[in-house]
Order: sequence, then C-alpha cells, then structure tokens
Amino acid sequence: MNRWQKIFQIKELRERILFVLGLLVVYRFLASIPVPGVDVETIRNFTSGNQIFQFFDLFSGGGFSNFSIVLLGIGPYITASIVMQLLTMAVPTLHNLYKEEGEAGRQKFNQYTRMLTVPLAIFQSTLMINLFKSQGILNDLDALQTITVISVITAGAVLLMWIGEIITEKNIGNGISLLIFAGIVSSLPTQIYQFILNSDRSDIPLYLVYLVLLVAVIYAIIFVTEGQRNIPISYSKGSRGVVARNHVDTYLPLKVNQAGVMPIIFAVSVVSLPQMIAGFVLQSNLSIAWLNQTATLINDLFQNQVIYSAMYFVMVILFTYLYTFIVFEPDSVSENLQRQGGFITGIRPGKKTADYLKYVGNRIILFGAIFLGLIAILPFVVTGFTGNSSLAIGGTSLLIVVSVILETRKQIDSQIITRDYDSLK
Repeated sequence: MNRWQKIFQIKELRERILFVLGLLVVYRFLASIPVPGVDVETIRNFTSGNQIFQFFDLFSGGGFSNFSIVLLGIGPYITASIVMQLLTMAVPTLHNLYKEEGEAGRQKFNQYTRMLTVPLAIFQSTLMINLFKSQGILNDLDALQTITVISVITAGAVLLMWIGEIITEKNIGNGISLLIFAGIVSSLPTQIYQFILNSDRSDIPLYLVYLVLLVAVIYAIIFVTEGQRNIPISYSKGSRGVVARNHVDTYLPLKVNQAGVMPIIFAVSVVSLPQMIAGFVLQSNLSIAWLNQTATLINDLFQNQVIYSAMYFVMVILFTYLYTFIVFEPDSVSENLQRQGGFITGIRPGKKTADYLKYVGNRIILFGAIFLGLIAILPFVVTGFTGNSSLAIGGTSLLIVVSVILETRKQIDSQIITRDYDSLK
C-alpha cells in the first residue's frame, strides 16, 4: 500500500492534513484582503522593481504588494525568534530556560518570543507606513487612520504567528516554513504565465540550458538536505565471563544541513532591514548631516550587487553556524550518551566525545553553510553571467519549496509508521 492510500485510510492523519490545508487557504485569503483606506494600485507601482520589496512580497505571499492585512507576513515573528535565540547565548537565565527546564521551559521561552513579536510588528508597520508617507502615497491618512492601519497590520502579523504555531502542533511540517511555502507556490502560476508571455523562440536553447540547470539545482538541494554523517554508537550490554560484549546499537546522525531553511530566512530579514531604514532616512529629508551621510553610504553599498551578494552570503553562513549550535550541542549529546552507557568506538566518553563531535560537526556545517550561501546568491550569479534577470533561478525559493516538501513528507511518513507499529501490538 502506497503513502497516499495510507493517508486517506488513517482518519486522524487525514483530518490533520485537511486541517493544515484549510489554514493555508485561510492564509491565502487573508493575503488578498487589503488594508482599508489604502490605494493598492499606487503601492504596487511604487514597490514593483524594488529588490527589497520583492523579497518582502516573496515571504508574505503577495501580501506586501497587495498591502494586505498580513503584509508583514511572519517577518516580526522571525525577527523575534532571532533576537531570542541570540539572547540565549548572552543571558544564562534564558539559556537554562530553553535548554535545561524541559518542555515547560521551552513553552515559557516561546511565550516570550510571542510577546516580543507584538512590539516588533508595531515598529515594522510604523516604519513601513512612514516610508510610504515620505513618498506621498499615504499622506491622506490622519493620526487616527494611521493608528488604525498600524493596529490592523500588527493584528495580521500576530494572527499569522498563531496560524503557524497551530500548523506546527499538528506535526504536518513546520508552520513558518509552510506559510512561506504557500506564498511562494501561489505566485508560480503568474510567474510562469509572464515568462511564457515574454518568451522569444530565438531564446529556446537558452531556456533548455536554464531548465537543465534548474533540475541540477533541485537535485543538489535534495542531495545536501538528505545527506548526513552516521556516527556509530556502541552500548555496553553486560558481560559473558570476563569478556564484555559491546556492539553497535544505533547511529548518531549529523545532517549536513541541520539548520534547514532558517539561516536564509534569518539572513533575508537582517540584510533587508538596513537598506529599508536607510531608504526611510533619505526620503524623510532629515536635517541631521551625519545621519544622512550614513544612510547614503548604506544605500550605495546595498545597491552594489556584488557587495550585497557578498553580505548576503556571509550572513547565511553566520546564521547557519549560529542556528546549528543552538540546535545541536555536542556537550549535551556527550553527556546524554555517557549517562545511557553509550560511547563512540575509539573515543573516550565525556570531554573527548564532545571534542570529537565538535570537530566532525564543524567540518559538516562548513560544507552545509557554503552550500546554503551559494543557493542564496544563485539569482545574482545567474543574472551576472546571462545578463537576463528573468532567467535568474530563485535559489531561496527552490530551497524553501524542496526542503518543506521533504520535511513534511518525513513527518507524514513517521506518523504512518507509528500507526502501523501500534496496529501490530
């Protein structure tokens, strides 16, 4: 019996999948509802062609260009997650809360993240509105209308955060990733139609090369995402006479890409913010000379595609290491192995095991981080070689789509296996 037949036969799993699909439909519906009192067409004309705004539109599933009630997407929640994860490295109390106090501690940590999302959503929506006002787009909003728009946008961001967490609780993929995935997939029909409409027969050979490259990139993403280093773990199972019987019971899998798509999502949020703030400062015509000069310098730096790509690449690598070190702690793994009587063959338990895991982990993470960085800047590389931005492979989009499909499939398969096992008891 194949996977699809089992999904439809298992009632609980079928209901979970349909429920998640329903929430994604609700999200797409919300992304099409514009904020009241705003001229959407004027905003679309202003945001079209701007790379930063296109990134925002990608992660909000078109909600930004529609100036919908969920135009911020899950951006504020992602930013709050970044801040809280960084604080775990600087504040021992938060680190203990997240790592050592079990499920109750993680729930409290997540609650702090939700609370931080609200002021960040207010800040980002205020910054966005002031940017549009500086361009003469939302000047007709009075103080009360401005507060109303900010409140609606903030409520939309909190609502998406809630939807994402509900999806995650259903164990049918990660909620944040699935929301971004739904936004990307929903834009594909329009992009394909525009591509066909603007295509020329003389460019067919170039399109075929592009298609081959696209397939190769998808294969590379699957290969790296599924790749892992299995470290054999032995357990002492007693003795027979004076000879101890040690055998390999299991493996400790170290994935090449343990961080998934989160480093790219974090990097996009961080890299986009300075240019957005600099643009706001320049368009506000402030009389502070040093602030204007700094904003001009930042804006010029980010307009340079080479510099922008280099910064993006570096940020992806940094966030890959940061996120992986938060998720995978060699010291904790070594301590748990020693407590359970397990050890790596040829490596002494304790500190030696932790050092070995750090050594192997760093080598694996380096390869995964470089791969993620190359995928992130792939559109800029393709545009630089071909001179045609319409042929730029959206590496970030491909990585998110492929990774989300693989992760969701694994979670569904694990639930099917669990139910098959329970039926045999």
